[in-house]
Amino acid sequence: MAEPVEIAKYNLTREQEKKDLLRQYRSLLRALKPKLKPGDKELVRTAFEMAAEAHKTMRRKSGEPYITHPLAVAMICVEEIGLGVRSSICALLHDTVEDTDVTLEDVEREFGTEIARIIDGLTKIANVVDANTTQQAENFKKILLTLTDDPRVILIKLADRLHNMRTLDSMKHEKQLKISSETVYVYAPLAHRMGLYNIKTEMEDLSMKYLEPEEYKEIAQKLAETKRERTRFINEFIRPIKDKLEQGNFNFEIHGRPKSIHSIWNKIKKKGVSFEEVYDLFAIRIILDSPPEKEKEDCWKVYSMITDEYNPSPERLRDWLSNPKSNGYEALHTTVMGPQGRWVEVQIRSKRMNEIAEKGLAAHWKYKEGAGEEGRFEQWFQQIREALNNQDSNSLDFLQDFKTSFLAEEIYVYTPKGDVKMLPLGATALDFAFSVHSMVGSKCIGAKVNHKLVPISHKLRSGDQIEIITSAKQKPNENWLNIVVTAKAKSKIKDALKEEKRKIADEGKYLLQRKLEQLGVSFNQHNIEELVVFYKLPSPLDFYYKIAVKEIDLKELKEFQVLGDKIIPPKPVKPLVEHKDEESLKAGNKKDAELIIFGESSDRIVYNLAACCKPIPGDDVFGFVTTGKGLTIHRTNCPNAAKLLANYGHRVVKTKWVKNKEISFLTGIKIVGLDDVGVVSKITNLISGELRININAITIEAKEGLFEGNIKLYVHDKEELDKLVNRLKSLPGIESVDRYDTEAA
Repeated sequence: MAEPVEIAKYNLTREQEKKDLLRQYRSLLRALKPKLKPGDKELVRTAFEMAAEAHKTMRRKSGEPYITHPLAVAMICVEEIGLGVRSSICALLHDTVEDTDVTLEDVEREFGTEIARIIDGLTKIANVVDANTTQQAENFKKILLTLTDDPRVILIKLADRLHNMRTLDSMKHEKQLKISSETVYVYAPLAHRMGLYNIKTEMEDLSMKYLEPEEYKEIAQKLAETKRERTRFINEFIRPIKDKLEQGNFNFEIHGRPKSIHSIWNKIKKKGVSFEEVYDLFAIRIILDSPPEKEKEDCWKVYSMITDEYNPSPERLRDWLSNPKSNGYEALHTTVMGPQGRWVEVQIRSKRMNEIAEKGLAAHWKYKEGAGEEGRFEQWFQQIREALNNQDSNSLDFLQDFKTSFLAEEIYVYTPKGDVKMLPLGATALDFAFSVHSMVGSKCIGAKVNHKLVPISHKLRSGDQIEIITSAKQKPNENWLNIVVTAKAKSKIKDALKEEKRKIADEGKYLLQRKLEQLGVSFNQHNIEELVVFYKLPSPLDFYYKIAVKEIDLKELKEFQVLGDKIIPPKPVKPLVEHKDEESLKAGNKKDAELIIFGESSDRIVYNLAACCKPIPGDDVFGFVTTGKGLTIHRTNCPNAAKLLANYGHRVVKTKWVKNKEISFLTGIKIVGLDDVGVVSKITNLISGELRININAITIEAKEGLFEGNIKLYVHDKEELDKLVNRLKSLPGIESVDRYDTEAA
């Protein structure tokens, strides 16, 4: 008799779901209301019905109907990015062509070519995620071509990614790691570059929640604990400024806000300070309601009032009023010494500037009259177009080059004639030379920066004026690739090196031809391929080159069999299986440490521990299938993790430790404290005496009353290491105890 009750319950749930969807759909229409033109409402309704019908049998991992996702993405597009009706329609339909029976032709028939083109761009991006790596770089290029064609593709994709990050809890752990790494590696910098600072910040914070759960919780907790005290401090800081602004008859808003968890964590990591020492935990934002012609003047007036009240830090002034960023960001930033000896960052901007800071590109179109900023965005797009037209298209370095060239902050430098050039932060004199012209770059031997002679590797700063010095004898070399950061310079240098390599390779090709003739064998494609495979080289060009530079000795060809016109290589000797980094396992311990690998089978398999992050049992880890080396285990917070997870997701294996108290793993800790009599013996007594942990090496340096100690030791697991760190911290005079994150161990 239970069956009718179950059906009634099921129907009730369905009814509730329908109501929820209707409510979300109405919210979207309400948000779009100011932008609706006659006929738009019907179009949005058609798109919603088309998407709801196409996805009707699908559910998300959380159990909700799938259509809730496109609805949420459309809402983010409208409310948080400031896009309009066309973009909402695209957001509602963004997964249909890829995941359902709806075709691009159906979309074009119903909504026209513009919307179909954007959906096509979004479908191409969707294929990036799980393709193999070369394909991934290829697809990423397609995305960027669409971006320069219609930036709405990227904006909708960012909204889609943001919603996925907000709902990542229902995903499996390894999927959470992969998506978070990709987000922090590509999408957050892209949001930043599009001027969407709030979205960038939220993406970084949400990624950190999955990639660095402990640190995330700790900072979030400390922010919650200090909230009341911070609010009190901000109010005390704002009071005198508010009075001055009111006296000056300014129409303004003033807000205080804490820095994001991710940016606080970055400061703690980079500067090696504690949470309490992060000097600008909060920022104050002043938004002025000024007419466009008075904005700049008013911002500087307000700056003057603030610095009358509080002392500014001269090197922390950022003037993006005179030189807006290429994504249109304009503001004046200064850091001042507030009450209680605390530094506070103050951002001053107008309402128009604030809208561009919050909504980035979308707000740009609204204020399109300002040709200056538009020109800068156009310049950035133009640079991307140039990089994409480079033929070396399946290069795996592409993503990396794209990040350093186009997602970094930019600087503005000047030619001798006073023309402005935009380059990424970290660009060198050689990058500048290539940005002038590829021939100037290839012949560059040095530069004059602000009339002083500098080498080609000199890093440029905003405001520098550069004159390039060339020589007809100069030509690019391999080392130049380490000097430049821009995609244009890298691709031109690679082209030049390839040309050089080709010339040398021709010599090798000639030598090989002669050798094969001596053996009475044809110089044909089959034989060349056999040799390239035998020597494990990527291409015939590399093979000829290695012959020319004598890295391959053609005498070895005597060992090959000759059958008619073909050569048969001898069987390659199997390389010995690489043993574990012998340091990672204590000498004399016969038993291998083991992991359970959740993949095709749950066998225990042999693995290597990554030298870059030295994992120990208890760490959050993932397995990475390395060509030729089998499985390498990395910590999820390894310096290389984001790159591996984002670029090579298909080679990541879910990995878990098996408890094994018999094996010890080498790790390292760094201790800083006051240089006191007997401090070394206190530390060694605690480690070796009380906790019975074996020390592998210890170095302690004392300087001006402080000591820094580096200790390598063997522990069984993370639990044991954490216990040791906590015990060491409680010793008198110890300032900090940190585990190594690098190869220092």
